[in-house]
Amino acid sequence: MRLRCLLHLSLLSSALNAAPNVILMMGDDHGWEETGYHGHPYVKTPVLDDMAASGLRMDAFHSAHPSCSPTRASFLTGRHPNRMGTFAPGWSLRPEEISVGHVMSKAGYQCAHFGKWHVGAVKAGSPVNPGAMGFHTWLSHDNFFELNPSLSRDGGPPQVFEGESSELLVREAIQFIQTAQKEKKPFFTVIWFGSPHEPYSGLPQDLALYDDLPSKYTQKVKLTSNETGSQTQRPQGEVLRERYAEITAMDRAIGTLRTHLKESGLRDDTLLFYCGDNGTSPESAIYTPHRGSKGVIYQGGTLVPGLIEWPARIKTPSTTNVRATTSDLLPTLAALTGQPLPQRPLDGIDLTPLLDGKMIERAQPTHFWAYNSARFKGTKNQPYIAPELQKGTTPLTKKSGGKATRDFTNYKQPQRITEADYEGPRAIIDGAFKLVIHEQKNGQLKRELFDLKTDPAEKTNLIMTDPKTATKLQNQLHDWQQSVLKSLSGADYTK
Repeated sequence: MRLRCLLHLSLLSSALNAAPNVILMMGDDHGWEETGYHGHPYVKTPVLDDMAASGLRMDAFHSAHPSCSPTRASFLTGRHPNRMGTFAPGWSLRPEEISVGHVMSKAGYQCAHFGKWHVGAVKAGSPVNPGAMGFHTWLSHDNFFELNPSLSRDGGPPQVFEGESSELLVREAIQFIQTAQKEKKPFFTVIWFGSPHEPYSGLPQDLALYDDLPSKYTQKVKLTSNETGSQTQRPQGEVLRERYAEITAMDRAIGTLRTHLKESGLRDDTLLFYCGDNGTSPESAIYTPHRGSKGVIYQGGTLVPGLIEWPARIKTPSTTNVRATTSDLLPTLAALTGQPLPQRPLDGIDLTPLLDGKMIERAQPTHFWAYNSARFKGTKNQPYIAPELQKGTTPLTKKSGGKATRDFTNYKQPQRITEADYEGPRAIIDGAFKLVIHEQKNGQLKRELFDLKTDPAEKTNLIMTDPKTATKLQNQLHDWQQSVLKSLSGADYTK
């Protein structure tokens, strides 16, 4: 027994010595095209551009869902959000989920979360706050935030933190990293920025970079008013000026973090990752090489920037078109740290071969599904978590129902699965082909088949010319949905 324990400790020590420190960053509503390196005509992202030029640039990186809370659930768990009832913004995780925080904690890392959470309340007592999900410390918000945000530290009462939000999150993360260094412990840091989600604001020096936009885009668009917290209409050029100022400020904050890693001698042995949580929001989608924007199941809704730097392992800059998603993060980190995968269905895969240039295509299909959560409106489903524990505390500008805070929900799924449970926009990508399915008002299905290799903008529907491929993909998608619905019923938690 003693020999077995010594062997386990030896293996753990070996894994930690080989594994990197890890920083996972994510922008809020930052779409694929809103970077300099992807050719955006206006937005300035010199730091992300440098990461793209020096590390692994993933040009086919997807959020697991076209909206925020579900993508964040996939990021944490390696599973599609519908497996845990995180159907849409404001729907929480379930307490039984095993997160990347749990995995990294067991691997001996000091774990911290900074910024937007949005998969449940961050307050103490919430069964799905960052602490419950394996993070040792957190400075977080229930939802999104702008300048001078109110944040909760380790579940305590909200405090106002003065300053540009991306900058202050990075400052807090650096302090956490320094503490971990002093304690000679590896660190795992998740930074989920509040930018560039609307309503928008920016520092004068960042706004000045985009002073020419208001005269170019004069049509009115809808968004939240910073003054009232309600919806308003403003000229698009003014909105773009503020949005791009937020992206540039976030980019600069990432640069501050990279500089700290370099000056502290940490850069070589730190895996630094960045992505967005869904496509560009509709009011700002002016440069659209892909179809759609945030909220839709097409490429414009799920393709996001994807970048990895890790000089000790990724020694040569490269660009890949291998499909990857936010669900791949947990399996990849588990592999890097020698941790076992959770014993339940996962939708992500281990990307370590991609880091080494040994993966040229994804062997497994990728699935997308925006569950039809509207069907619950007016029903009396049993809450999965007591409503009092789901009440948020950190205020934000955008009001909902007259409130400046956000509450969360999650329902217990009835054991009996019906056809209605399969509804909602959904898609499958397998190889070059993507099948998209929508329900129509007449009860029929709208099916679209695209060859993403020759038609990345999803303009040409091949459903009539290649029905055999469409049927094959539809059957695969339905089988996967069955697995998801089994998880949703709670079957994964009974083992």
